[in-house]
Amino acid sequence: MADVPQKIATRAAYGKALVRLGEINRDVVVLDADLSKSTRTDAFAKKFPERFFDMGIAEADMMGTAAGLAASGKIPFASSFAIFASGRAYDQVRQTAGYCRLNVKIGASHGGITVGEDGASHQSIEDVALMRVIPGMTVIVPADAIETEQAVFAAARHEGPVYIRTGRSAVPIVFDEGYKFEIGKAATVCEGNDVTIIACGVMLSASLEAADILCGQGVSARVLNMATIKPIDVEAVVKAAEETGALVTAEEHSIIGGLGSAVSEVVGEMCPVPVERIGVRDVFGQSGTPDELMKVYSLTADDIVRAAVRAIERNGT
Repeated sequence: MADVPQKIATRAAYGKALVRLGEINRDVVVLDADLSKSTRTDAFAKKFPERFFDMGIAEADMMGTAAGLAASGKIPFASSFAIFASGRAYDQVRQTAGYCRLNVKIGASHGGITVGEDGASHQSIEDVALMRVIPGMTVIVPADAIETEQAVFAAARHEGPVYIRTGRSAVPIVFDEGYKFEIGKAATVCEGNDVTIIACGVMLSASLEAADILCGQGVSARVLNMATIKPIDVEAVVKAAEETGALVTAEEHSIIGGLGSAVSEVVGEMCPVPVERIGVRDVFGQSGTPDELMKVYSLTADDIVRAAVRAIERNGT
């Protein structure tokens, strides 16, 4: 029997990473908007109460306070649900962290439809698009717990605003301890020559499953983990387009403005090839279990397989 991969929620990895980071860097401070148990920043609060600030249900105020802390030399991680961090506090993120180019790190948990039963009001499917368009903002969507921890440390080292999107549900561990995350660089997780699947977040494990299915059908699929949506790894996208001639993007986000859009922009300008986008198609979410919703919104491995076949057929190979 094949080994079942260990599953850990990326929000849990975010919380643990903050504690480790706080142990080695006293400039790190954490803010939360009355959701510390859900965002997993409660562990940091217990370990470093003097460096933790519960701002209450006041996300806009939290972002302004984080900007002030950054201006004074601290490295603030402002944490909330993605729907609030990107939506309710958008003006403050844009005007302070963005326009002022301050060193604010935004930890946005509960991204995408895998929030599940909380429904459309809490399922952020446009947050990557909103953050990506802010000048100077770095946007990261890690795929598993190991990558999430490394992304937190990389964000702390990076000068400028960073948006890190994590999820509520446990997801498979894809990488081993030897994996090295780097902002702005894609990672080739699986080699292939017929089509490239470019994925981020929870969709990476589904993409690897799709690659296995395609292999059984005689199709060689390359899988790229594009954890950094902005700045996107242009070189990796162009190389994949040139070498495989067909691309599929897979994201737990609207197909408008996220990974699929970013990849299409690169391909359209530099190496036009067929691109099939897997994501939420211009609709809101709804209440349901994560597995149910992934099927309803066509975000499964089988959906990726079908998209890969379409991309190859469009390429004429």
